[in-house]
Amino acid sequence: MKALVLAGGSGTRLRPITHTSAKQLVPVANKPVLFYGLESIAAAGVTEIGMVVGDTHAEIEAAVGDGAAFGTQVTYLRQTAPLGLAHAVLVARDYLGDDDFVMYLGDNFVVGGIGEIVSSFAAERPDAQIMLTRVGDPRQFGVAELDRDGRVVGLEEKPAVPKSDLALVGVYLFSPAVHEAVAELKPSWRGELEITDAIQWLIDNGRRVESTRITGYWKDTGNVEDMLEVNRLVLESLEPRLLGTSTGSELIGRVVVEPGATVANSRIVGPAIIGAGARVTDSYVGPFTSIGADCVITRSEIEYSIVLPRSSIEGVRRIESSLIGHDVQVTPAPDTPRAHRLVLGDHSKVQISS
Repeated sequence: MKALVLAGGSGTRLRPITHTSAKQLVPVANKPVLFYGLESIAAAGVTEIGMVVGDTHAEIEAAVGDGAAFGTQVTYLRQTAPLGLAHAVLVARDYLGDDDFVMYLGDNFVVGGIGEIVSSFAAERPDAQIMLTRVGDPRQFGVAELDRDGRVVGLEEKPAVPKSDLALVGVYLFSPAVHEAVAELKPSWRGELEITDAIQWLIDNGRRVESTRITGYWKDTGNVEDMLEVNRLVLESLEPRLLGTSTGSELIGRVVVEPGATVANSRIVGPAIIGAGARVTDSYVGPFTSIGADCVITRSEIEYSIVLPRSSIEGVRRIESSLIGHDVQVTPAPDTPRAHRLVLGDHSKVQISS
């Protein structure tokens, strides 16, 4: 079995961060969300990975390399435009050959990994196997309709009137039969080749499509709220480690201070992580906060936030529920509220009253 990882797409819901960064590389607990997917694939015993990349290919390739760091072999496949998930399968046709494969959306986060579903697929070998979970607003997802016996009878992409609340999780398993289905597709109303249409073709043509209902945690990290929620979840599993230095400070609960980081005259309440080389001075860092490498936090308060590398926050009384990009400067300015909520792109400069 091979893996097909989708790491293209423009990440419009995470702008302005994704104006200058690939959405799959936005970090969760100081590690790109894409890396969690690659680790899950490797843990499931799949080592050959075709990675579909688009305009951000240089950044993705620099971060992932040849895949050896994950115990895998990565081959990069260029997609000229984000024309749908099924189009990515079309792009990867020669690479995939006649092998079974797992398709994994690079900005998805699945707790517990995919080892069980990969093993089940390899043992039973249906033509396709999908993962489903109940969601509050299925209009934002691909939606599956099941009959009374739990068999998949219909799928629809982002329907205006959903037939169920079962959304497709961004992990799919296919036999080579899917290539026949993809070859028959026409663009949807969105102008894309939809993977839901390909699976529907398999159903309509008598092929075997199985589904698995997941009960664990899954998120499509496509917007700021979901990024912060996944960051919270991952930080909950931290084991406290002091690999940098702490002087005159309180480190309470699950706090990680990475190598080269310094914490001085500050209070850090976990779960939280202070990245390598970061400096936190005379500040408060609250729960569910990830401070990236080489950041500077001085005379400030921040919690439930993600700060990307090399950014600085100086003299700001309160920041919460924020996603702050690379190389950002946040400093005081007069007459603004005590609490600030920020979504800042890379290289931003913002003045905030404190």
